[in-house]
Amino acid sequence: MSGFGAAGAPSAPTIAGWQHLRTGKVRDLYTNDLDEILLVASDRISAFDWVLPTTIPNKGAILTQLSLFWFELLEDIVPNHIISDDVPVQVIDRAVIVKPLDMFEIECVARGYLTGSGLSEYKDNKAVCGNSLPSGLVDGSQLPDNIFTPATKAEIGDHDINVDFESAAKIVGTDEAVQLRDLTLSLYETAADFARSRGIILADTKFEFGRDSKGAITLGDEVLTPDSSRFWDASTWNPGSVQTSFDKQFTRDFLTQSGWDKKSPPPELPAEIVEKTAARYEEAYLRITGMKF
Repeated sequence: MSGFGAAGAPSAPTIAGWQHLRTGKVRDLYTNDLDEILLVASDRISAFDWVLPTTIPNKGAILTQLSLFWFELLEDIVPNHIISDDVPVQVIDRAVIVKPLDMFEIECVARGYLTGSGLSEYKDNKAVCGNSLPSGLVDGSQLPDNIFTPATKAEIGDHDINVDFESAAKIVGTDEAVQLRDLTLSLYETAADFARSRGIILADTKFEFGRDSKGAITLGDEVLTPDSSRFWDASTWNPGSVQTSFDKQFTRDFLTQSGWDKKSPPPELPAEIVEKTAARYEEAYLRITGMKF
């Protein structure tokens, strides 16, 4: 599949028995006569709100299989949307059949470490999404307590916007916001403990929730992948410096150093950057699951 930019979209493959619903940055969604959803993870990669013209080999399959691993590990905390991984052969390993959900209109983000947009906000006001933090923290610092930092959902090409709890409650309702906050932190804490046992720091992560046909809050989308999380090597963690990460940082670094202005379509990725990025995704899968992809 080819990539696409902020203003365009790729054509999704035709799959017998399934009707194409929509295409996102990375995923293609289909439905069938039973109102089930076929969620297909492509090898597309996004950065700086653009989907790049170059794909990363096996990325879609790794995202899907890693999510399945985490869904099973966390199912005692909250139900998830998985129906089956028995999918059409042309999307084997990179797709799952899931329940349709009425999604909540916020991204549910948990942070245990300070970096990224959280660090930028902290530098301005010593807080992240309304969570006050002590002075003296640096990029990569562990926070005194894990925090819930919701964000509004953005269309392709737009930025998600970090908001405080009160703003999130106005979007989804106060009772729902409390439940989503508590679930997000519980999932994060369980996952972070497991990741640490595998030599990985889960710095932050994003969850998406919806209600199923019976009204139950249900975990959907992808879970705890290098696309939705920051995974750092625990053995080299050093606050105040750049952390060794298991994600698309090689890609981000190349784009930052390439001279690309981020307002025009992004450049193709060199073969070396593709290989290094693919290797980081594969290592994340190996470290977390204990299985070679």
